Amino acid sequence: MDRLDSMRLFIRVVELGSFSAVAQQMNVARSVVTRQVVALETHLGSKLLARSTRRLSLTSTGASYLEKCREILSLVDAAEASLTDDQQAPRGHIRITLPYSFGIQQLMPMFGDFMAANPAISVELVFNDQRVNLIEGGFDLGIRISDRLDPGDVARKIGSSRAVILAAPDYLKRHVKPKHPRELIQHECAGYLLTTHSSWPFIIDGKTQWFPVSGRLKANSGDALLAAAIRGICITSAPTFMAEQAVREGKLEILLPGFQTSEAGIYAIFPSNRYVPHRVSTLVEYLAQRIGPKPPWDEILKMK
Repeated sequence: MDRLDSMRLFIRVVELGSFSAVAQQMNVARSVVTRQVVALETHLGSKLLARSTRRLSLTSTGASYLEKCREILSLVDAAEASLTDDQQAPRGHIRITLPYSFGIQQLMPMFGDFMAANPAISVELVFNDQRVNLIEGGFDLGIRISDRLDPGDVARKIGSSRAVILAAPDYLKRHVKPKHPRELIQHECAGYLLTTHSSWPFIIDGKTQWFPVSGRLKANSGDALLAAAIRGICITSAPTFMAEQAVREGKLEILLPGFQTSEAGIYAIFPSNRYVPHRVSTLVEYLAQRIGPKPPWDEILKMK
């Protein structure tokens, strides 16, 4: 194993937090990984990792060496890429984690078009509405919809999504249409299990205000809540990208159009701030152009 490979192995051990996890990813014995790190420490004449029965931690020397390794490898990757990126079509495999509904409804057509235009790229999609550790999961890219990023996230905003309040014509025949967010408390409002809030946010006079809601139905699937609303069971809050088709078909009506609802960013999340492979940056640029600052699904906000 050459010096650069040893650096990459050391970084991987730090990022995953154990020799066993790295060994599993590399499909080798744990002892192989341990020997390589020990050999690196012997070569440097200094301990890089403090080992205990429960965890690994960096020594002060190890922390300093880690940052230098990342800088060196980033420069190496960028130098190699600069010689090939402009000369070759993007190629290789991209492993991506992305949310269920947005991924299936909106991104799948984009991925299909992207792969047709880039036949040397293969894509692996892992749908998950929970936030995942990109490094531990071996992901090249994550797509996340959120109103805030985690500290340390390396991200590029590629679009936005606004929430809308929805009800079916059948529901509105049986209930008085709310004219102000405070009136939602009088209605059967379906709740999303993956949020801790029992209220919905609106932007009023430039400030976010939360209005309480309640209802007998909760689910961890936005699609399930949307289906319930279409059946006339409840009012629900959903992002425009999910509500688009049902609104256009007249199955759902947007309520409280005079009140601005919350907006979340759509982000491409990278596993680190090191060099981004050409194939990944090409995909992210493509998605940013397709989605844009005015996403096509937000057109329903202009419907009367």
